[in-house]
Amino acid sequence: MHPYQDPTRPVGERVEDLLARMTPEEKAGQLFHSMLMMNPDGTPVTATDGSMLPLTTPELIADRGLTHFNLLGTHGAREMARWHNAIQEMAASTRLGIPVSLSTDPRHAFTDNVGTSFGSGAFSAWPEALGLAAVGDPELVFRFADTVRREYLSVGFRTALHPQIDLASEPRWSRQSGTFGSDAKLTAELVEAYVRGLQGDRLGTESVAAMVKHFPGGGPQKDGEDPHFPHGKEQVYPGGLRELHLEPFKAAIAAGCSQMMPYYGQPVGTDWEEVGFGFNKGVVTGLLREELGFTGVVCTDWGLLTDAVIFGEAHEARAWGVEHLSVAERAAKALDAGVDQFGGEQCPEVIVELMASGRIPEARVDDSVRRLLREKFLLGLFDERRYVDPDEAAETVGRADFTAAGAAAQRRSLTVLTDGPLPLTGRPRLYVENVDPAVAAAYGEVVADPAGADFAVLRLRTPYEERPNLFESLFHSGSLAFPAEELDRILGLLAAVPTVVCVNLERPAVLPEIAERAAALIADYGASDDALLDVAFGRASAEGRLPFELPRSMTAVEASRPDVPNDTADPVFPHGHGLAL
Repeated sequence: MHPYQDPTRPVGERVEDLLARMTPEEKAGQLFHSMLMMNPDGTPVTATDGSMLPLTTPELIADRGLTHFNLLGTHGAREMARWHNAIQEMAASTRLGIPVSLSTDPRHAFTDNVGTSFGSGAFSAWPEALGLAAVGDPELVFRFADTVRREYLSVGFRTALHPQIDLASEPRWSRQSGTFGSDAKLTAELVEAYVRGLQGDRLGTESVAAMVKHFPGGGPQKDGEDPHFPHGKEQVYPGGLRELHLEPFKAAIAAGCSQMMPYYGQPVGTDWEEVGFGFNKGVVTGLLREELGFTGVVCTDWGLLTDAVIFGEAHEARAWGVEHLSVAERAAKALDAGVDQFGGEQCPEVIVELMASGRIPEARVDDSVRRLLREKFLLGLFDERRYVDPDEAAETVGRADFTAAGAAAQRRSLTVLTDGPLPLTGRPRLYVENVDPAVAAAYGEVVADPAGADFAVLRLRTPYEERPNLFESLFHSGSLAFPAEELDRILGLLAAVPTVVCVNLERPAVLPEIAERAAALIADYGASDDALLDVAFGRASAEGRLPFELPRSMTAVEASRPDVPNDTADPVFPHGHGLAL
């Protein structure tokens, strides 16, 4: 037994012993946090046509020495646990047997953007982070994060690529559903509870490491476009509120968050260098490390170094401000900036060459590898926590009490904007759209024609603009107003029958006409049909308050300042609005 394999020795001693045994190639492999897929039966992917991921699992683990992976796709609990154990066995058979750290995007809500998160599937279903913010209860957020921790642990996830604590300050930005809304103070309170629920008081064998994102706050996007794409790369602060966006990150650091992810955005018009935050030394080293005192792992957002094919479409690397640099030069600049790891990349040979040429000293790579290895030791991955029990996973994921807690949180998060005839009583005749008729039948007589209904129940989603390529189409961006033809159809229904309208707010919808003419208006942030109907019929209480304001017009949105929360003129509903029901 080597010292690093001895669980009785101090973590620092084990890290230094292992680091001293590693080749440059093995060190370089630690600096990449890439993606994996699994077969439906829980076996690793050992053949690929290159359409989604270019390399197989054995090639990444055995040949390239990677040990940090983000699992894509939705799967059964038992199958995920089996797959996790299989890739850990692959890693154990390598020269040094360094275990895999498995991560995931959020998996506990209703999202349909696989570029940022996954639907709950087998896991317990809760409202999106916006819904947790609508309730505004740190204890609820702690219980949610603790549930996530227990379900993740059972299948082998040891790093959560969340929470996302950007402020929702630009109404058009597509990533708001993953945030805690526009209030910096509330976000700071909730992230503290979230990190504590995932990690505990300190990182240990029962923890899931929290990778907080997107430093230093990704909300102030010019025109609300997202920096996954070239036309959305600029991040601006016309209101001068840069410091406000840092407040949640200060709270996350104080809570002990283990990891931090800088965003893609390229700051414009500030005293920061005009390069993406993952390349920005003033932000990563100067602000995050030196000023704020963060000592954990810094992992870039996905795809900063190399161009990629996503869903069969070519996408350039998100090397904003350094597009002219080679892949090796980009990697060197990011390491110089202070990052430890490259998300979504798998080119360790680039780091080996940088060390061999002297452009990046091996000692600099050692600094990052120490942080990454230390976390593996603290999480118990070298010892008792390397493998999981598939039977236990099947019993834990989606457990009845977890599912019930998520369902209760859905109901609490619903936000009643206007109440009109609510709560409904008796068994009225119901006409429903975008509601499961079988669910509605438990509350009233479902009819096929609004003319024969006492009430209609209509579920809507926040409007968005279609975008030209498949990947970008998942990021709902652009106008927040309903197109004229769709609005006319909706208003026609509202005129025909008293209608309870529920709008899923992944962004702040522009809906003044609907608010005026609906019999009642409710906002949801991820809730089942029965959760909505329970509230509408008074069987459950809605506690939600708007986590951002709802603008009156797109003209008001376009005139607002991207870094200033709740900055639109004369909103239909202000931030914090909500009626008790």
